[in-house]
Amino acid sequence: MLCQSYSYSCFFSLSLCLQAASVIAARLVVGLASIGPGIGQGTTAGQTVEGVARQLKAEGKHEVLYCLVFV
Repeated sequence: MLCQSYSYSCFFSLSLCLQAASVIAARLVVGLASIGPGIGQGTTAGQTVEGVARQLKAEGKHEVLYCLVFV
């Protein structure tokens, strides 16, 4: 029997609902927080490719800096 009144002693308990909501919120926060570093790493990779394309002699230096950024 589902809730017919607005009490917390119905089908789901309040603590179960709070736990479920906190798990969903944590997953959303982790997912949204990963967007910024992904954009930053993509920008770094693009700038490295542009730098190597402009100065082919400095390819080794660019690759070392590129690897250090991602560590």
